[in-house]
Amino acid sequence: MTRSLSVFSFNLLNKRNLLYSVFSCKRCLASDTREQKFYITTPIFYVNAAPHIGHLHTAVLADVLSRWKRLQGVDVLFTTGTDEHGLKIQQAATKSSIQPQQYCDQISSKFKEVFSLAGISYNDYIRTTENRHKNEVITFWNTLRDNGYIYKDSYKGWYSVSDEEFVVESDVQDGTDNNGTPCKISRLSGHPVVWTQEENYLFRLSEFKLELTEWLDQKVIQPQGFETEMREWIENLKDISVSRPSQRLTWGIPVPDDPSQTIYVWLDALVNYYTSAKSYDLKFWPPDVHVVGKDILKFHAVYWPAFLLAANLPLPRRILCHSHWLVEERKMSKSLGNVIDPCNKMEKYSCDGFRYFLMKCAVPHADLNYLESTVLDVVNADIVNNLGNLLSRCSGKVLNPRQVIPVMSDEACQAKMTAEEREIFQSIFSLLDEVSPHYESGNIYKALQLIIHHVSWANKMFHDHEPWELIKVPSESEHLQCVQHMVYETLRVCTILLQPVIPSMAVKILNRINVPSEERTLCNCNIHINDSVRPLGQDVGVLLKRIKK
Repeated sequence: MTRSLSVFSFNLLNKRNLLYSVFSCKRCLASDTREQKFYITTPIFYVNAAPHIGHLHTAVLADVLSRWKRLQGVDVLFTTGTDEHGLKIQQAATKSSIQPQQYCDQISSKFKEVFSLAGISYNDYIRTTENRHKNEVITFWNTLRDNGYIYKDSYKGWYSVSDEEFVVESDVQDGTDNNGTPCKISRLSGHPVVWTQEENYLFRLSEFKLELTEWLDQKVIQPQGFETEMREWIENLKDISVSRPSQRLTWGIPVPDDPSQTIYVWLDALVNYYTSAKSYDLKFWPPDVHVVGKDILKFHAVYWPAFLLAANLPLPRRILCHSHWLVEERKMSKSLGNVIDPCNKMEKYSCDGFRYFLMKCAVPHADLNYLESTVLDVVNADIVNNLGNLLSRCSGKVLNPRQVIPVMSDEACQAKMTAEEREIFQSIFSLLDEVSPHYESGNIYKALQLIIHHVSWANKMFHDHEPWELIKVPSESEHLQCVQHMVYETLRVCTILLQPVIPSMAVKILNRINVPSEERTLCNCNIHINDSVRPLGQDVGVLLKRIKK
């Protein structure tokens, strides 16, 4: 079926501009873009506890970005997985009276289950207990050592078991542990620290101040507000310990040629990105985007690029950092007992409904307090009352007995629709240009605000023209067709743009309004389809029932 490229005959200038943008977009997909590669990662999630909505938020954000790129025709590698070594895992397994590997298998499977329920479209799920990863870590260690960046020395300082890292003196302060007992704590994490002195292998982090500064100058950290603290870290770089005595830490990868030491869990974990890329012959390297929470930004913006520099490997192009979900203004943690179960929430609000909430309400630059009432309001307002209601109203058999998407007459549109309505409708075909920068930057909430604004407008326009009255008057048939056509085209364009966030619901909507699978890419957002009457697809029923408290 052919598709017309005109929007309205009464606006020739805009028609010409639209023709140019459509052909430019198609040309891009047919040549350059199809050859592009895009590598996006989540952090690998630590298996010391079951997943919560903070983990899901990170995974959904990366999934949205990867789906957006695929809609552009880009070849995407999207990786996620679990971090399974370290002292906390060793302790958790002992507490559960099972072997560490069995413990890791149990928790990692829970992450996989959550990601499956949430429709996370990863290409590679990596576990640090896999042989492919262990082998890569050993090779990476040997490279750092052979290049002269690893040496053995006595190391002493404040050590946080919870964070599995040494904490510099300036970041240690007086505090209390979970039992209220006075102790020294990390200023950054709030976790207790203990004074430790031991012989370790150290990495010459202090040698990379200039290179790391130049890398940050390229504005690789987004939002840029997170960059200041990383620059402060780089100003005071010291060599870091990258091993632990194996008598204290047995659950990890032994240092090559020195079984008395175990490789530091963060060096082990960060190499996962290279391990996954190696599985694809490194054709995606370097990573285009690391999606991380702000609590682990230092490891990705200071340690990781320094390790890569020492190994003579290209650095990541961007780090997208996001803030935290809080419960009663406190960060979620197993010890506080305030963890929100993502499976429970997806069951209540649907997978796509909860995905939408996470992306609509979370802002990368600030923490947000989780409130059940907010989830309820957002899903009911935007998905049920707005998107679902618009679809059901315009496709119901009472107002659309023929079950078709009608052609719109330019003459009727001029006569029956206001200038403002015509202008707003026309703007739907340039919505992609407005939305795209927000998807690209990871500010998904801004993209959703723009998209839902158009859906709301279509609902209001539909209501204002009272189609239930128009259908009673034969002479108003073209007027009714204008209203219906505008609604269907608004739904089509908005749903194409919503695919990365609500993939399952988007499929249902696009199936219902009979959009062929090959016409669901971003280029099709610029095209006004007004060539012939088209039948509606199979009725999908209620998109999502109103959710009650």
